[in-house]
Amino acid sequence: MRHHVRGARVSGIESVLVVGTGLIGTSIALALREQGVTVFLDDCDAAAVRLARELGAGVEWPAEGSPDTASGVAPDTIVDIAVIAVPPHVVADRLAGLQRAGAARFYTDVASVKALPLQQAAALGCDLTTYVAGHPLAGRERSGPAAARADLFLGRPWALCPTEETSPEAVEVLRGLIKLCGGEAVEVEAAEHDRAVAIISHAPHVAASAVAARLADASATALGLAGQGVRDVTRIAAGDPGLWTGILSGNALPVAEVLEAVAADLAAAAAALRASSDPAAMGGVTELLHRGVAGTGRIPGKHGGPARVYATVQVIIGDRPGELARLFQVAEAAGVNIEDVRLEHAPGLPLGAADLSVQPEAVAALSEALRAHGWHLP
Repeated sequence: MRHHVRGARVSGIESVLVVGTGLIGTSIALALREQGVTVFLDDCDAAAVRLARELGAGVEWPAEGSPDTASGVAPDTIVDIAVIAVPPHVVADRLAGLQRAGAARFYTDVASVKALPLQQAAALGCDLTTYVAGHPLAGRERSGPAAARADLFLGRPWALCPTEETSPEAVEVLRGLIKLCGGEAVEVEAAEHDRAVAIISHAPHVAASAVAARLADASATALGLAGQGVRDVTRIAAGDPGLWTGILSGNALPVAEVLEAVAADLAAAAAALRASSDPAAMGGVTELLHRGVAGTGRIPGKHGGPARVYATVQVIIGDRPGELARLFQVAEAAGVNIEDVRLEHAPGLPLGAADLSVQPEAVAALSEALRAHGWHLP
């Protein structure tokens, strides 16, 4: 006899199956477990499932005595929603298998491209009334279940891309899941989503990789001089190349269009620099730098909406346990909220600089409090 799993009903969701226990899948599972939802875990990598289970993300699927859903045989357990956390080109196949098995009432995915899985799902004859394509805009440079965090999605946008076939109930259930995970639901059409992520995520990753690739053959002298600037530009280039190849191929044309525009800007800048003896030639470079400032200013602030302009208080900090905690305690005692913090290490020295972003009107109070407690401000 098949049965629906009963758990702590929150936002209409009692039980969830997470298929794919990497960073995103396991983070979703951990977030749901904190809300009292019953979570089942499935992955072709037995070690990944085992680690996710040991982290408290849920129990292994199928339930004891239930056939494997990949076989298309109906399992004993029916969950409210199955979350397919696999690479984009695999989503449709997994969706088809789960639907044949009747594993869930509704289905979603978390792939970073949306048009491709929807097209492939339609071609495979999947039931699109119960499927809502989704994508949480959150992640880390690290991958795998060990990097998962229950708070990964707090305040982060989570795109959902219903089609004309999608049932309203399926959309509401996915909205409930997003709310449980702490995300902010953003409804968007699939093709528009893919164009957007090409600009804000996919093309930037390739651009960062192109800059980082120059470091592979850089001299020891150059690397020894590396500062925070190159670290900021290349940070995301440390992502898994295999995973990113799949993402980029799934959104190839929108990414190619953005990269062609970036390449044109870079080529024009390079030509201007070669002709830099002519002052007029540098006008294009200056214009590009201005456009870069304008674009950076359009990135939403931490609470959404227009970006806020913060002042920076720089503090010399030792590379010792508890230093940041002491720093934050002084700020708390002074009644100052630290909006953001960035650390820059001094190569070869057991210290660095902490750049504290605060409201401009708080600079004087924080600086005075820090100096009073023995901190050195350059």
